[in-house]
Amino acid sequence: MRYLIRSSALTNYIRVAREVGLDPYRQLSKAGIRRSVLLDPAAMISAEAMRRLLAASARAAGVEDFGLRMAETRQLTDLGPLGIAMQGEPTLRRALESMVRYLRLQSETIVMTIEEVDDLLIIREALLGESPASQRQSIELVVGGMYRLLRRFLGDSWKAQSICFTHPAPSESTTHSRVFGMPVLFNQDFDGIVCRAAELEAPLVSYDPVMAREVRQHLDNLLAESDEAYPEKVRRLILALLPSGACSVEHVAEHLGVDRRTVHRRLSRHGESYYTIYNSVRVDLARRLATTGDRPLAEMADLLGFASASAFARWFGSNLGCTVSVWRTRLTGSQNDPSEA
Repeated sequence: MRYLIRSSALTNYIRVAREVGLDPYRQLSKAGIRRSVLLDPAAMISAEAMRRLLAASARAAGVEDFGLRMAETRQLTDLGPLGIAMQGEPTLRRALESMVRYLRLQSETIVMTIEEVDDLLIIREALLGESPASQRQSIELVVGGMYRLLRRFLGDSWKAQSICFTHPAPSESTTHSRVFGMPVLFNQDFDGIVCRAAELEAPLVSYDPVMAREVRQHLDNLLAESDEAYPEKVRRLILALLPSGACSVEHVAEHLGVDRRTVHRRLSRHGESYYTIYNSVRVDLARRLATTGDRPLAEMADLLGFASASAFARWFGSNLGCTVSVWRTRLTGSQNDPSEA
């Protein structure tokens, strides 16, 4: 499926590209992005083209933190109407919940979930349709942008409990230290931010109930007009819920406000089934986990909901045509091939 994002995602690209010695307009052209979209932040562009642009720019400049450099000076205004909706909420927790609801209007490829565990709040970020070998720049842009947003509301002295990425650590982490102001955890189970739940309950001084109601009505109308297909709604939920282990059709149905029979029936109308979508998401996540570092099979099996490492290994071979070790060997070979650069 072709996913779209607002061209405001390109904010700071020209500046960062020039800082690392690139011709930004040449890179845009190679990625298939017209320079005219830079003049219209509401224009929709291909998420895959954006992914290619970030990955190619990082590779051409010889830097591993290109996406994070773009996130470093992101502002709430870059989110357009979504940013206005967030400012109209009474608390930061409610603002983040509003972001989850309307994020698809900003980016069809980002899946964001909020999970409370004891006194902590986990903000998970995932990307639909991303190639596992080239996700680093995109996900660091997303998580870095979220961190900037939280500090916008909580103050520059605020720090998260932890910053997590599924990919391996870069060879040099100066930018990560500068942006996050704390050690970053790599090779983790998810991409996102962990903070104290109580910190997000503080009232927002920007709260305006009248404005909030009007903006929500406008965004609800835009959501209705976008008419996302039912299978895609299910896919988003599976991607969000799978790492938590609560990803049965019953759990997905609960999030959709229906029973499991209704989920099966509506998917059937689109020629889809819950199992095929679930397995497709599993395959995508398995590729990413096999790509990022040397995770033990038992850990990967647990993250993907398998009862044992052997069951996961059999499933991986059946769906991807090789063992995890062979997959990693092939990937390493392609990354070392100059023709892939």
